[in-house]
Formats: sequence, structure tokens, C-alpha cells
Amino acid sequence: MTGSVSAAALKRRLDAQARIGLLDVREHGQYGEGHLLFASNCPYSRLELQVSRLLPDKQAEIYLYDDGDDVAERAALRLTEIGYKDVSILSGGLPAWRSAGYGVFKGVNVPSKVLGELVELAEHTPQITADKLLDMQREPRPPSLIDGRPASDYRKMTIPGARNIPNGELLYRFAALDLPEDRPIVVHCAGRTRGLIGAQSLINAGIANPVYALENGTQGWVLSGKKLSRNNTPKALPKLTAKQVKRGAALADRLISKHHLPVIDAADLPAWRRENAYLLDVRSDEEFAEGHVPGSIHAPVVQLVQATDEWVAMRRARIALIDDNGVRAASAAFWLRQMGHDAVIVRNGLNYAEKVTTPDQAGDLPTISSDEIARVSGPVTILDLRSSMAFRKGHIRGAIWAIRPRAEAVAKDLTEQVVLVADDPGVAALFASELNTLTTVKCRYLASGMQEWIAAGEPVDGSPGSPPDEAAIDFLFFVHDRHKGNLDASRRYLEWETGLVDQLDPMERAVFQLIRAEEHADG
Repeated sequence: MTGSVSAAALKRRLDAQARIGLLDVREHGQYGEGHLLFASNCPYSRLELQVSRLLPDKQAEIYLYDDGDDVAERAALRLTEIGYKDVSILSGGLPAWRSAGYGVFKGVNVPSKVLGELVELAEHTPQITADKLLDMQREPRPPSLIDGRPASDYRKMTIPGARNIPNGELLYRFAALDLPEDRPIVVHCAGRTRGLIGAQSLINAGIANPVYALENGTQGWVLSGKKLSRNNTPKALPKLTAKQVKRGAALADRLISKHHLPVIDAADLPAWRRENAYLLDVRSDEEFAEGHVPGSIHAPVVQLVQATDEWVAMRRARIALIDDNGVRAASAAFWLRQMGHDAVIVRNGLNYAEKVTTPDQAGDLPTISSDEIARVSGPVTILDLRSSMAFRKGHIRGAIWAIRPRAEAVAKDLTEQVVLVADDPGVAALFASELNTLTTVKCRYLASGMQEWIAAGEPVDGSPGSPPDEAAIDFLFFVHDRHKGNLDASRRYLEWETGLVDQLDPMERAVFQLIRAEEHADG
């Protein structure tokens, strides 16, 4: 069933804290320039590839919106075709929401960032400035400096002397780090949120060391005139002994008891699976690859807490969290419940673990290699579906940049033979399906990809201004260069982050139910 809903009606459903799904089906750049607070971005260009992870329950009440064009209608049709039963479209899209006077939020991962700011306000999480950290690093017994972001972020840049231990993994692997108790621990990220949440997680767990968040993270470091360490190689995460894993289970039990976190047993998982609840494995990449519960989704704890909207598109979602000894699941549940989700810890969940493989997402789309393109008889149109910024950097000579929401714009000028260039074969398959509704062209996917094309010495052109900014709807220009030395962009970003709480209306603020540390103090 597909219906429509007014802005006022959707606001009432959100304010009632109903269990509903909310998807922004615009592209990433459009989403980041302004969206509903609790909307998850599921761009139409990747809709069918992402939606089952974001919304596993096909019976759920789901709302979509766009820019007031027809993209939401097209998305709704696709969702009903793959089995979603109750899909409604925000009439008039985001423009109608704005016109009704409701809040629109710039940036990404906004609910998680709001949580971090609220935690800092409630807990007064200890912070130190970049100058103070530098002074401490010069002392005979310097602090243990932890970069709490994913390894991919650490590789780009970090503060000199930092070790990369993503949030969530830090508490889990704390015993293996063997950090001296008399030295402070300083946790940092690129801005504020991950540093605040990482530091507060250690404080809540009762770590003996003094713990601080670095004020404004790497951006604060640069704004104070200091240089970052770039192109870093993170150390492997420390391994735990069997004794340390068991000791961690006792810590998890304390966290569960202290914060009244709900627990289910592995035997309950089949029922949760039948109800299409979220089954999220919060362990590391390597652990998940070695074996996991069938049907579970990999959601590393640091990303799940700090980018919840990228994993969960349902308000008040039922989420079962799986790990080995409960520490990471308890940490995730603690924060997710404060964002209004029904998150539970699965005890002994890995008893159901098995190895799985990932299916080929290209489906039946025919392929073509780089050397075969030159031998095709007749004219060929090459459509590049990679990111707009990748296209600007370099593309096959004569290629046209294209994106699924705007497929109609290129469909009228196509030759009968089309080659699709994409980093993900699934994206190519979806674009081909879109063209099938508009044309009779024959599409093939460049299976060898751009790297092989370049390696073969085939002609490649750059185009710094094409597509133009207004057409590059997949790219978020909002303070995008704050990590590349643009100090004004860093200042604007930090002002945006600290100003998020003031943007909330009373009903949005009521969604966040903070658990104060002293409310569940031991003894």
C-alpha cells in the first residue's frame, strides 16, 4: 500500500514517538544540506541495496520524502515491488516540511551528535584544550592518547602520539592495553562527539585513570596552530587472553546491572529474527568475517553509536546486539537506549555463529571488459555512475556523468549500446533497471573497472568543473574541507555541532532519555 501524508500528520507521528521508519531518498549531498532530524539517508541511487539493512521489517509503517520532485514516488514503487507493505510519501517533500515551520538539520549523523552534546551538558564530561594536552605530553609521564575513531579516519589524520582504538573497542580491550593507572587517558576524535562519548564511556565504567576528552578534537588542535600527523598506519587492535575475555564478561554484567540494561538469551534470537527486528553484530571487522549469526548485520560499535542513522532507520527500533562477552553490546545498548531505541544485549549470541558469503549484486547485468569496448560495432554511450568527485578527477574520455534520480535527463540522448561504469555492480544494475523503464537500450557493466582502464593506458580526462556543483547532488559541500586546512570551515563545523541542541523543539528533545551516571551508581 502506498499513500501520502501531510507535514503536520508526519510531525504528529514523530512526536508520538511511534515505531515508524523514516527515509530521505535524496542523494547524500542533498540530505546533508538539510533533512528531518530522525531521517536516515537511503539515496534512490542505492535504494534497494541499502533498504533491507536500514528497515528489515517489511510490514513496518514507513515514510519517504524527497525534494518535492517525483523521486519519492519512484522509490515507493520500488519498495512495494520488493515487498514493503505500508509506504507513505510526505506530500510536497522537504519544501512542504520547511513551509510548515518544522525543523531542518544540516550535516550527517545528527541524532548521534545531539546525544553527545546532551551528554556533555548533563555529565560535564572532563575536557582539556589542545595547549593543555601538549603540555601534558611534554611531562615525564605523558597521558595515554587515544583516537576513538574508526581506523579509516585515523589513517587520514590524527594527533601526534595517538593510538587508534575505536570507541567501544577501547573498553573491551582495556585490560590488554595495560595502561598505567597513574597516567591520564585522553580520548579524541575529529570534532566533539566521539571524544565526549568515548571519555564518558570509560568514566561510566569506573576506570581508575583520570579520563578526559580533547576539546574539539583534531580540529581544535589545528585551530590552536598545531600540526596533525597524516597518512598514518594504525596498529592492530590488541588481542585479549581467554582470562581477559572472561574478566570482561564480569565487567559487562556490572554495566548491565548498574544501568538496568535488558538481556535476552541466544535461544531468543529466532523469535527476534521472525519479527524482523535488527540483529546487529558490534564486533570488529575481522571477528565478524570469521563467523557470525545468520541474518545479522555488521555494525561496529563505534559506528553504530556515532552514526546510528546509517544502521537504523526506525524510530524506537527493537535492536538485538551481539558480541562475544557482552562489553561492546552493553556499551552500545547503553547509548542507543538514550536515543529512544529498544536495544537489548544477546547473551551467548555467538553460539549460532557460522560463516557466510556475500552474493554478487550485479545480478544478470551483462558485462564488458576494457579491451572489448573498442571492438564494439556501432556507437556506444559510456555512463559513469561513480561519485561526482571521482568523475571530476578522471573518467573515460567521452563519458557522461549520471545518477539514478536523474536518469531521465540522459535517457533521451543515448545510443542503443550503453556501458555503465561504477564502483559497485549493484549501483550499475539499479541504474540499468531505471533505463529499462525509459528506453530500449542495451546496458553492459564495465567489469574491469576504471583501475584496469587506467592501467591499460586508455584515455582518461579530468573535468574540475563538471558536473557543476549544483548537479553534484551526491556530494556534501557543507564544510567538506575542514580537515584540509580550511580553518573557517572547522570553526563553522564546531559552531554547527555545539548549536544542535538549541535547534531541537521540545518534542524532539524528549526523545533523548539520558541515563545520568549517578542515577545508577554502585552501592
